[in-house]
Parts: sequence; structure tokens; C-alpha cells
Amino acid sequence: MALRLSSLFLRTLRDDPVDAEVASHKLLVRAGYIRRAAPGIYTWLPLGLKVLGKVENIVREEMNAIGGQEVHFPALLPKEPYEATNRWTEYGDGIFRLKDRKEADYLLAPTHEEMFTLLVKDLYSSYKDLPVYLYQIQTKYRDEARPRAGLLRGREFVMKDSYSFTIDDEGLDAAYQAHRDAYLKIFARLGLEIVVVKATAGAMGGSKSEEFLHPSEAGEDTYVRSAGGYAANVEAVTTVVPESIDFTNAPAFEVHDTPNTPTIETLVAASNEVKPREDRPWVGADTLKNVVLAVVTPEGERRLVVVGLPGDRNVDTKRMEATIGDILGIAGEVAVEQATEEDLKTQPLIVKGYLGPALGSDNVLLGAEGSKTKMPYLVDPRVVPGTAWITGANEQDKHVFGLIAGRDFTWDGVVEASEVREGDLAPDGSGPLELARGMEMGHIFQLGRKYAEALGLQVLDQNGKLTTVTMGSYGVGVTRAVAAIVEARHDDKGIVWPRAVAPADVHVVVTGKGEELFTAADNLVADLEKRGLDVIYDDRPKVSAGVKFSDAELVGVPTIVVVGRGLADGVVEVKDRLSGEAQNVELEKIGDFLTDLIK
Repeated sequence: MALRLSSLFLRTLRDDPVDAEVASHKLLVRAGYIRRAAPGIYTWLPLGLKVLGKVENIVREEMNAIGGQEVHFPALLPKEPYEATNRWTEYGDGIFRLKDRKEADYLLAPTHEEMFTLLVKDLYSSYKDLPVYLYQIQTKYRDEARPRAGLLRGREFVMKDSYSFTIDDEGLDAAYQAHRDAYLKIFARLGLEIVVVKATAGAMGGSKSEEFLHPSEAGEDTYVRSAGGYAANVEAVTTVVPESIDFTNAPAFEVHDTPNTPTIETLVAASNEVKPREDRPWVGADTLKNVVLAVVTPEGERRLVVVGLPGDRNVDTKRMEATIGDILGIAGEVAVEQATEEDLKTQPLIVKGYLGPALGSDNVLLGAEGSKTKMPYLVDPRVVPGTAWITGANEQDKHVFGLIAGRDFTWDGVVEASEVREGDLAPDGSGPLELARGMEMGHIFQLGRKYAEALGLQVLDQNGKLTTVTMGSYGVGVTRAVAAIVEARHDDKGIVWPRAVAPADVHVVVTGKGEELFTAADNLVADLEKRGLDVIYDDRPKVSAGVKFSDAELVGVPTIVVVGRGLADGVVEVKDRLSGEAQNVELEKIGDFLTDLIK
């Protein structure tokens, strides 16, 4: 049945929503696809559901093609499975928790690893049952602290999550590749450019992990790529580590007065005056900046760490968050923040602006003899034995020159904490890196046995012995894909849907008030319906041609057919929404023309 605008539940808007920041948010609301219900939560209207359903079907078809079998779990889940894997705690404030009338704990599922694992455990017991690929297309919930950008960062969203269950790592490799190939087909059918990048597993755990990013300035992820083919999320980039330097004959360090130099810029200027070099001036990269950071555990505990990195680099807290939990032995998702004044009050030995590295295995602050810090000292990978630095002396208005790493100070660990910059070298030797922004559209993980071990998923192997099942996890953002398509395909007039997901094949517009125009349009729409085409029909009798054209271009159906003044000559106008090109087609031939064009 054609969607008639005279009765369709639709109201388009001329102005952008006041809370909208990105194009997809603005246009999906203005064109009547979604409406805001609460921060990060949206109601899907009839046109929006049509697009969402088409995206879901593309995902479903490609999952079925690799042997995936669809299931559907509840969104409201009991606490116990997540407690068994420790994710009830590890998720911290990121999940919605609630109690029923009997005070039992539940959560709104952010993801369903535990439930899939328990389902397979319940039904399968032999290697002969494996491999099996299960998936669902389901609503997920995450308590985003700052929901923004419409569907791109919401509290409620639709996601396809699938899981592979195999008897060994070889089976996992095959499952991972099958999903990877399926994802590339899904995004190609959706018309989305995709860059596959190396990623970190994060709280999901496991080994190999890749993200499928759609390049876009509206994206929340920064990724890098090189001309030689390297691509990675910035969190997964590893620094090219310099060679260690022989410091056998290096001179002893010197402490100099450097008043009023709490910043790298002032320190560099003072260094060139106090102790000028003969070969070149001092620069920021010659200094060792020591930054106090707070690592916030899922339980809310704040642990202070000091990170030493070249002074010309800034700390990237997101990069730190990817690995600092493992370094400090903290399970779950952690947050890294700049230390506050309250944090620093717990460390009275710290001299702000003049903090230096720790000395030796006892973590004695340089210049504070016999006193120990309570903070791990971690360094950037560029701080290798033999490198010489200008750094704080832990005394007001004093810095150390020629402090040798590995001789004069040591560290408790190495952390990828500094920003990745344009021109940094790719870790695989494929050349300098360039930075870009992207939206995460999919993420695949080789989970291994983490969840199977936690929940006791074992089967009998070929020798009749119990063995732990190997798992993979694979996600696609379905509602996010709708937004990404709009970000990629819009102009100043509205949305330009690719035909694969458009809410209709044809948008028929009547311009004029003559009864013969509406009769011709009615007959055309009836014919297109018989041919199996989806039609939006603007049959509103008292709406101007200008408003109808504006609505058609805002809604974004790929083909617009105008029944208007050309009818007197036996023709209608067919306009391509993407190119803007229009042509007249004889009314008697329009059905065949559109069928050939669309099918």
C-alpha cells in the first residue's frame, strides 16, 4: 500500500532541533523519521521504521548467508550471569541497574555474551554440535554520561550481535574471517565506505580485534592509516620504540635554577639561556614532562599514577584507558582523568610544575631523599635506557639537566599514553601516519575462552574429554548505520537515501489543483503498487507545490515523479534525487520506465 501524505503520520520541520549537533540528527528529526523521547532515547516513526527494517534485513541476509541462526534474548536480564563474569562490577556506571519488587537485581543488557554462552551450555554437549553461529538483532542499553549526536551516541540503540562457538582456535579463525567478510558485504550494500582498523579488545577481553569505521568528521573515533596499508584505531597504535643508547660515558646530571618555568614553553626558553647547547637549541622533545593522572576503577576508586613523556607530547587519556587496567591489574573498564587539587593534596611531596621522575626501585622522588611515593611511575615508550632529559628536580624553580633514563631513574612500567600525531611512523614500517575521524559501525573480537571458562561452557571432544569452547563476538550498530548513511548522503535540501534502504522506491508528487492531475496520479500509484514498488504519494490537495517539493527533497526518496503541468502534453517529470537531473517521460510508459529503473 502506498503511503499517502494526506494520512501518513508525518510532520516535517523547517528548522533544526535546538539540541542537534550533526547532520543526521537534524535531518532525521526534520524529515519525520525519529522524535526525541529523552536524552539519548528516540521514538521511531513510520518512515524511520521502514528504513530501520531494511537495514536490519540486509544484516540478517548476510548473517544467514554464513550460516548464522537468529535468536532473540530479552533486554531485561538477571544479575547472576554478569556477576559470574565480573562484568556486573566492571561495567561501572555504564549500565542501567534496577531491582524488582522482591529486591532482586536486574540490568538492561548492554550486550549479551553471558546469555549466548549459557544458552549454548544448556543445549549443546558435544564437539559434533559445533561450530555454531548465533545472532540477534536487539535493543541495547548503556547509560551514556553525555548522550549526543542523535542516534550516534544514544542510551538505547539497536545492534546486531553474533557469537561463534567452536571447538578450537582454528575454528575461531574461520568464524572470525566469515564474519569479517560478511561485514564488508553488509556495509557495501548499505553504501557506506569502510576502513577496517586494528583495535583494542577493552572490557570485552580476548585477543584479535578489529573495528569497521566509516570515515566521517562527525565520527567519535580517531584512527590512523599509512600509505603502505597500516590502519588502526589510535587506542591500538603502538609507538615505534627507539634503540637504547649506551650511557657509559655520559656526564653526570646537573641541577639548575629555572625560576618561573612551570610549563614546557617556559622551561625550553629558560634552558636555552641557562645551559645553551652548542649544536642546536633545546626543544620540547628534549624535556621529560611528568603528569599526575587519576585512574578511576569500575568501583569508583581513584588511583594516582605519574606518567613521564616527552614534553612536546600531550597525554591521550583514551589511549591510556585501553591498556592501563592491565598494567595496574584492574579488571573492567577504567577511566583516566587529570588529577584534581584534592588528589594532589594526598601527595604533599609533589611540587607542581617541577615534578621529576622516581629514583630506583623504591620510587624515591628525585630531590626528596628517603621519601617514597604511593604512585606507580610509568613512561612513554620513547623513554628508553640512555636517553637524556631535562626534567623537574622536585624542588620549586629547579630542573635537572642530563638525567639519564636507566641510570639516574627507573620506572614501574611502560604505557601508551601520548597522543598520536600526523607524521608519526607506522609500527609496521609502512610509512608516516595520517589521522582521520570515523564512526564505529562494527567491531569483531576473538574472545577465546574468557566467557566459556567463567560460565562453564564445555563439551566432549573427539577423545571423550571435556574441553572449553572457544568463542568469538561480532557486533554491528544497526541504528547507528541509519545515522551514518544520512551523514554520508545528504545535501542542503535534505536526505539522499541509497535505494537499498530508502523508505520507498518512488515519491509521487501532484502539483496543481485539477481533478485530472489527481486522477492520473491515483492511477499511476495503483499501477506501481501492482508492479511491487513502494510508493510515497503526496496527495495533499491544499498544499503548495513549493512545500511538496521541499518535503520530497527533505524525505530523500531516490526517485521523485511529478504529475503537473506536463500532463497536458501526456508526460510526467522524473527527477533523480541524488543528481538532481530531471526528464519527461510519457505517461503511458512511466510504469515500465520506473520498473526498469528500480528493479
